[in-house]
Amino acid sequence: MTTAQDMRIGDAAAALGVETHVLRHWESVGLLAPPRSPSGHRSYNEHILDYARAILTLQRTGLSLSQIRQLGLSDHIDRRGIIGDRRAEVRARIALLEATDRFLEHLLTCSHSVISECPECSTYVAQARRSPDFPDRD
Repeated sequence: MTTAQDMRIGDAAAALGVETHVLRHWESVGLLAPPRSPSGHRSYNEHILDYARAILTLQRTGLSLSQIRQLGLSDHIDRRGIIGDRRAEVRARIALLEATDRFLEHLLTCSHSVISECPECSTYVAQARRSPDFPDRD
C-alpha cells in the first residue's frame, strides 16, 4: 500500500470503506477532484480523503449527492436553508418513529382481539393515514 500522501484509488476506497466506483462517481458529478499523478492515476492525499469522509457523513444525514454538491457551492445563507430543510425532515421522521414505537409498545399489552376494536390502535392508524410520511402498504 502506498502512503496517504499518494494513495491510489483502490487504497483510498479501502480506507474509506467504499467501492472504487463510488469515488469515480463522486468525481464525475463534481464532488471530488483528486489530482493526477504524472502517469494519469488519481492520487488521494489526506485532504481528499477528509473531503470524501465529509461526503459520506452528509450522505448518512440523508442528503443526496446533488444536495451535497449544492452545499459546497452555496454561501452561508443558502447552506443554512438546505440544512434547515433537512433537519425539519429528520425531526418529522423522528416524530413518526417515536409514534410508531409508542404504538408497538401499546401492542405488547393490547388485549383486543382485533386492532380496530382498540381505541388507542384506531387513533394511531387514523393519525398515520393523515401523515404524508406514513408509508402506504398493500
